[in-house]
Amino acid sequence: MSESIILTDVGLLPEDLLPDVSHLVTEDDEPLDNLPSEKQQRLLTETLYSSWNGASNAQGFLVAANVGLFTTGKQPPIVPDVFLSLDVQVAENWWEKRHRSYFFWEFGKPPEVVIEIVSNREGNETGRKLLEYARMRIMYYIIFDPTRQLGGEVLQMYELRGRQYIATSEQWLTEVELGLCLWEGVYEGKRDVWLRWCDAEGNVIPTGAERAEQERLRAELEREAKETALQRVERLAAQLRALGVEPEV
Repeated sequence: MSESIILTDVGLLPEDLLPDVSHLVTEDDEPLDNLPSEKQQRLLTETLYSSWNGASNAQGFLVAANVGLFTTGKQPPIVPDVFLSLDVQVAENWWEKRHRSYFFWEFGKPPEVVIEIVSNREGNETGRKLLEYARMRIMYYIIFDPTRQLGGEVLQMYELRGRQYIATSEQWLTEVELGLCLWEGVYEGKRDVWLRWCDAEGNVIPTGAERAEQERLRAELEREAKETALQRVERLAAQLRALGVEPEV
């Protein structure tokens, strides 16, 4: 099997050509993250599963946090905080080791988007990771630096052009039909500036809880409108009766 960084075949590799992954470390079971980053990751993943139908003409999607990306069977993975991949499906027997991580030969393609959430200067997000993600041919690379650890903008977005990333101010990711924007508000009881998925008009994609609240408010408005209309009808009927006219019911 070729150890090319990117699979160019449209289909997946046949079973007898799949690399042996028994020696690969797909998880170390020693997560160590901070509370803001963990909550931010959940906001980015849960939102899409709750409120996004996927890109047009795409058969499914996968969004995940802290899952390794393996380009070959001989190299260790790189682990983004969040990634999004279109036109992929997780295997039914996902507990098998060959299905537990994002193996490029298993899914047949790289993710379209990777997101790094910066909390210190140890991650090398604008150095090694930028070069690695470009080598993987990942279309969009997003750096969210809420405390400006890197000394640049809070939101840095890169698009792959040829073999390298070009910084862009465009927050709409055309190829995945989603945008990313900064949103100040309350999520799970914490007010902060969050990184949110959004539509082409800049409206944030709601979480499951936000959708439920929107539906509750919509139902409440409809109920109040009906009650108001009924009260108006009753008031007009009373006025007619006062004039000696019995209103038709």
